[in-house]
Order: sequence, then structure tokens, then C-alpha cells
Amino acid sequence: MGKLKKQVLKMFAKDKKIILKVKNLTVKLDKEEIIKNLSFEVKEGQVLTILGPNGAGKTVLLKTLLGILPYNGKIEWKINVKIGYVPQRVPFVKQIPISVREFFLLKTTKEEAEKILDKIGFEKRILEKRLGDLSSGQFQRILVAWALVKNPNILLFDEPMTGIDVKGKETIYSLLLKLKKERNLTILLVTHDLNIVFKISDYVICLNKYCMCRGPPIKNVTPKTLQKLYGSKIKFYAHK
Repeated sequence: MGKLKKQVLKMFAKDKKIILKVKNLTVKLDKEEIIKNLSFEVKEGQVLTILGPNGAGKTVLLKTLLGILPYNGKIEWKINVKIGYVPQRVPFVKQIPISVREFFLLKTTKEEAEKILDKIGFEKRILEKRLGDLSSGQFQRILVAWALVKNPNILLFDEPMTGIDVKGKETIYSLLLKLKKERNLTILLVTHDLNIVFKISDYVICLNKYCMCRGPPIKNVTPKTLQKLYGSKIKFYAHK
């Protein structure tokens, strides 16, 4: 066993529930500092929500955690963790000339695809539809199903409700709650929707290049904090 792997195992042995540790994370792109000195931990089964204005570094953070972008600092995943990722949007989806079935066969079997689609409320006939013929809400749920292939421990969602109508958003919200309860999945969620923050989040990070607040949402997501984070007054109601 390598020295680094031994160190990581020793670190996580202190708290077996910790699935991710980030320490002093700094990300620079084209010499611009996008994320500065960010530290946090995520425990198994926890929902961590990342709030912040456009350009705050939220998507950059997820891509960095996935190993796509270079960084300074430490990102330590629990050994053998499996990660699923649901992107904010997929460009040119209307022009992709394949069916849902063909899309899933790129990653798994027809049988597993049917099981996963059934669990998130789709009938088998959805497999024959072209990706470009799906509504925005349907396609987002397909991406969630795609991320669930191979039974991941943790899901990363990058603003999964972008471009979806109210009815579609309610479906995605319900699906997130279902996944949290049934699979005990760990979820990292980027969103602007404060209702979902209070509804399912255990922990929140207010990010605008650096961490402006972190902790339980009921204590940290306040009008004062949001005004500082977004630079303007925001009205909201905390649903308990």
C-alpha cells in the first residue's frame, strides 16, 4: 500500500462518516483567482448546498472536485468512493441524434437502465424517445438517472433546475428528496433556489471566490448574509 493511501486511510479512520475533505483550496484560471483558500468537510448522507452569485466559482468548485481543473491545496476523497455528476446543461442536446436507449448503452446495459429509469418514475417507452424530443425537465431527470449508473456514493448537481419550468422543478426536487431518503446518498448541490436549501440541505457554503459563510442553513442563510453574498436585498421565507 502506498504512503499517500495509508495517510488518507488513517485520516478517515478518525471519522468514518467523512467522505470528502477540502483544505485551503485555491483555484486560478488564466492567472485569475477563482476560488481562494476554501476549506470544508462532507459527511456520508449529508446534503451540502453551495450558494453564490454568477461567477462566484461554484461550477469551478465542482469541476475541481472531479479532477478536471488544476488547483492548490488538498482534496481528499474517501477511498473507493464512486461519484456521479449532473451538469448544469448539455449544449446542443436538441441536435444529438440518438435515443435514450442508445445514450444509456454508452455507459451500461439496457436492463440496468430500465431499473434506474423505473426508480425515478419513467416508463420503459422513454427509452425509444430521442434525446432532442425530451422536455427540459425530462432530460434533466435522464441526466440524474445517467449519474446513478454504477451505484455512486455521492452525486454532484450543478444547478439542476436551470431552464426547467415550475412543474419540472417540483419533479426534480421530489427526486432529490427521494434519493436522499432511500439511498442515503451524499449530495453536493449548486443552486440559487433558497426553498430547496431549507428543505433538504444539512450544510451550506456561501461562496463568492472565498467562503463568506458555512454551516447549517437555518443559522447561516439570513437576509444579512444574502445581501453581503449577492450585493442586494433578497426576500425569502425559511421553511421549517
